[in-house]
Amino acid sequence: MRTRSGGRLAALAVGVVVGAGVTFAYVGAGELRAAGLPVPGRAATTVGVPAPPTTAQAKTTPPPPAPSPVLPFNAKLTSQDIPVPGGGVRSGACSGALIAPLWVATAGHCFHDLDDRRIGGPPPYTMTVTIGKLKDTDPGGHVARVVDVRQSPVNDFAVVKLSAPVTGVEPLTVAGAPPPVGAPLRFAGWGSLSATVPGPSTFLKRGRFTVSSIGSTTLETASVGERTVENTPCPEDSGAPFFVSDDDRTGTLVAVVNTGPPCPQPGLEIVARVDVVADWIHEQTGGTSR
Repeated sequence: MRTRSGGRLAALAVGVVVGAGVTFAYVGAGELRAAGLPVPGRAATTVGVPAPPTTAQAKTTPPPPAPSPVLPFNAKLTSQDIPVPGGGVRSGACSGALIAPLWVATAGHCFHDLDDRRIGGPPPYTMTVTIGKLKDTDPGGHVARVVDVRQSPVNDFAVVKLSAPVTGVEPLTVAGAPPPVGAPLRFAGWGSLSATVPGPSTFLKRGRFTVSSIGSTTLETASVGERTVENTPCPEDSGAPFFVSDDDRTGTLVAVVNTGPPCPQPGLEIVARVDVVADWIHEQTGGTSR
């Protein structure tokens, strides 16, 4: 079964005191007071020291741009140092979705050893996660690293812990039951725009699907309308969420991409159900599955 990760898947403080001024300020102070004149203070003996800014003059740092208000829970996973047999490294990418401030759901095979076996714990390569953008060039969003991987005990699914929590984004709720056959689902991923040339997209791909059949731990889903590389999973879309949402901001995660036909050829996508591991997800993340 073909997977979709990695193609198979950058004068200081001029307050110099003039000698005559010092003498005047201190030796001549009595004479000035006697004459009813003001006595120069210490500031009068320094040259070129600007007065501190007033409150109105003080500059404030603007807050960082907010994540995209559209599908802000989407996650792009990228790596530049995945080891390969015989030595050396390659790049690779996957997709995912935020399900808790510190946790992202994705495909299990996105984290593997040299023999492509799924692995857990701290990953052996750097995986950067970008959350809350629609295009690479968008301002805002959050960037973190994967510091821990927890592999599902029953299907090609994993939850990964981030190096820093994501704020200002409502995580997807984890489905607690499978959808019925015929139910509509949405897809959002950062995979390749080619079936043969790997490399993540620079923008978020989106598509619509329906549930064709329900397996013990997976779903089969069919594209609504003509399939293109922009609306269907391709290499490096592994882990992309299949979800439901009424407002493009919040929603429920139903499944994540595992494998499917060469994009954009006809065929059914096979996606890993999350409801079958909802309790396990809750145990890993400390969240609430629904």
